Amino acid sequence: MKFTMIDFHTHILPNIDDGSKSIEETFNLIKEAEKAGFKKIISTSHYLEKYYEVDVIERKAWIDTLNKTIKEGNEKIKLYLGNEIYFSDNIISLLEEGKATTINNTSYLLFELPLNAKPFNIYNIIYELLEYKLIPVLAHPERYTFVQSEPELVYDLIQKGVLMQCNYGSIIGQYGKKAQIIVKKLYENNMVHFLGTDVHKQNTIYERIPEILPQISEIIGEEKLEEITTLNAQKVLENKRIDIDEPKQIKLSLKENMLVYDILGKYATLPYNQYLEIFSETWTKFICDSLSGTQIVKNPIELLKETPKEFQNIVRKICSFK
Repeated sequence: MKFTMIDFHTHILPNIDDGSKSIEETFNLIKEAEKAGFKKIISTSHYLEKYYEVDVIERKAWIDTLNKTIKEGNEKIKLYLGNEIYFSDNIISLLEEGKATTINNTSYLLFELPLNAKPFNIYNIIYELLEYKLIPVLAHPERYTFVQSEPELVYDLIQKGVLMQCNYGSIIGQYGKKAQIIVKKLYENNMVHFLGTDVHKQNTIYERIPEILPQISEIIGEEKLEEITTLNAQKVLENKRIDIDEPKQIKLSLKENMLVYDILGKYATLPYNQYLEIFSETWTKFICDSLSGTQIVKNPIELLKETPKEFQNIVRKICSFK
């Protein structure tokens, strides 16, 4: 890759959150980042009330000290201040009180959601942030279990003005198979605007960047890769507008949408027409009726014989057929 990169999501400040545990580890991470091809690092320490509450002044002091030391050592890398703010209804208050901050004091705000539960008020809070002239950036959408079951949520959020930051490690399965499948679909459907390592410890993700970049480039091309690793992040640092490609709604196959794991029970999420694209009208009606508890197929065992074995196993599990 001919371009340099900006790491949009890191936890490298020492003893601030669950990231770096010492100044030595921080400098090791900085060296690893530079070796991997990064020239700028945005420090996005967690801000989570009652757990990680180091304020802006203290973290800014760390950034200034580290940048001074880096410059004195003739290193060609620079750190910038940010936060990964845990989603709540008082994000704006945290910003106004100087407890949390946006990326490099711009309009762009990185936030995270609970990993296993979709907040009931997510759209209301997003609206408030937009009204406050902020541009929300959602950290690692591919990791949330509710996104894995309902990937169209990402499309909806982008349409409402939210940008998406995915993790480098997701494409190689660092966060599991489901996240790997989802992030590939996000790449394919113009739903990734930034990339970050989300690094917490040394000797982990930075050393794998050389193998990760070609895999992503194969999906989206080198021009798009430069956009999400460098150009968009630079615009954020300069508080400039980012023009994004129109996202496409994700249409996952039955297997890709993890029906084997999720749709078989209480997590049924696919709309009727999406089943229809995958299967015949008879089977689509059978699946939807089965999931809703209204079984109309009189002899499902005979129908099962006409389908591929992979699907037979799924339907049997859906309908508890032995």
